[in-house]
Amino acid sequence: MKKKFKTEEEWKAVLTEEEFRVLRKSGTEPPFNNRYNDFYDEGIYVCAGCGEPLYSSETKYSSGSGWPSFYQPVQEDAVSYVDDHSLWMRRTEVLCSSCNGHLGHVFPDGPKPTGMRHCVNSAALKFIPKDEDGKRPSD
Repeated sequence: MKKKFKTEEEWKAVLTEEEFRVLRKSGTEPPFNNRYNDFYDEGIYVCAGCGEPLYSSETKYSSGSGWPSFYQPVQEDAVSYVDDHSLWMRRTEVLCSSCNGHLGHVFPDGPKPTGMRHCVNSAALKFIPKDEDGKRPSD
């Protein structure tokens, strides 16, 4: 995957304030009060920063956490993982592999087949609906 680098000023020019706060400053949006928590249309979720495909609606599920949750990314190398010791706890941060944007965190309490819960901020995502011919934009 090709890495996409921008300066902080370049990111500010292309992202909304909320997208910048989440993607570039590792912010978190409020639970249950975000765009994709209760959204279940068919399609692909891409990085709001760089547009790379990250998650499919096929792997989205209701975790009850208040944030969009997925049990796996569209491709294993679409996201990367970093140990996060902020907020006096130990977690695993999920980043877009292409632009290193903060997506959220992953927890080992998800459904089968992976058992993982990718808890992602809506502000880090943009949704691309499935085309009318039945294909997803990444097909």
